[in-house]
Amino acid sequence: MTESATKMQWKAEACCGQARAGHLHTAHGTIPTPTFMPVGTVGTVKAMTMDAVRSTGAGIILGNTYHLMLRPGAERVRRMGGLHRMMDWSGPILTDSGGFQVMSLGALRKLDQDGVTFNSHIDGSKHRLTPESSTDIQHALDATITMCFDECPALPATPERLESSMELSMRWAARSREAFVQRPGYGQFGIVQGGTERDLRARSAKALTDIGFEGYAIGGLAVGEGQELMFSTLDFTTPLLPQDHARYLMGVGTPDDLLGGVERGVDMFDCVMPTRAGRTARAYTERGTLNMRNARHAEDNRPISPDCDCLACSRHSRAYLHHLFRANEILGPMLLTWHNLAYYQRLMRQIRVAIVDGTLPQKALALRADWAAGDWTQDEFPQPDWPPVP
Repeated sequence: MTESATKMQWKAEACCGQARAGHLHTAHGTIPTPTFMPVGTVGTVKAMTMDAVRSTGAGIILGNTYHLMLRPGAERVRRMGGLHRMMDWSGPILTDSGGFQVMSLGALRKLDQDGVTFNSHIDGSKHRLTPESSTDIQHALDATITMCFDECPALPATPERLESSMELSMRWAARSREAFVQRPGYGQFGIVQGGTERDLRARSAKALTDIGFEGYAIGGLAVGEGQELMFSTLDFTTPLLPQDHARYLMGVGTPDDLLGGVERGVDMFDCVMPTRAGRTARAYTERGTLNMRNARHAEDNRPISPDCDCLACSRHSRAYLHHLFRANEILGPMLLTWHNLAYYQRLMRQIRVAIVDGTLPQKALALRADWAAGDWTQDEFPQPDWPPVP
């Protein structure tokens, strides 16, 4: 094979405004973009089997360096054949570098120019992460996409704090790249930092493109700045990134966040929202978010959504899901997580089709109007004569 045939690469298929449809080619399969990555932090997407995750249409998932290095340990994962084999996932896996989790530890961590020393949130044991060790751990996990180690300060922050953090992250990015082991179909993404400051984002993007990565992530957003400021930051950040590489917005978000990110040129997303919501009785639908604990669902024989073919919607009623959550039965979170991930994947497919067809502006208007309309009325979506009696 030629080098171009074996390296990780993103190829464009269509554009509609700033939005892009394409394919990300990796050693573990080709992923259509835009795409949403379910979060499998500790080697599992919570409440889901891998067969269930596959059934939603997901093609790539996310794992986390910080959590997996603490338990079960990167070397143990390596001995078990890597994360793909251990968790029964043959598709691509992107691993977060652990930087965000370590920075979130507050008093439990100590930052210096070389890396971060921290105490485990599990047992208090002392550990250290550097750009080199984070990259080595991700290699041991057999991550298809490795993220460079960075610092992600919480917002709001002073321009001086953001500048020093961004400059440190760029030095760490260069060290992460040096430690990365090139393999056919594998890649490493650099992470643009700089808060909501235009000049800092520009300097960060240039530093990363000068280093050269297989893809570029936008970090440091969805950390308290609000959607409007997040979108305005994307407006001036995504055009700074190479047109022929994948762009990944980290830790985002709601359905409207995903749509807004795609409109601004983002190709990849991850977020715990759909799985966390599934465990707390919140269902994402074409008509907004529903609370399945709400008493109005207690005798509603309709599925969550008329447009969903997930197990929750094809076999069970809202009344049953309401009962499961009121009874604290584990099946409730399992079914609703399945539904939410299926909805996120269906949304991304719809957005992708609209980009290819050149109709994304019209589709975006329709999606937002439906989210704002609220739950279907009985006239719009009558109670069906189902589920069938076994």
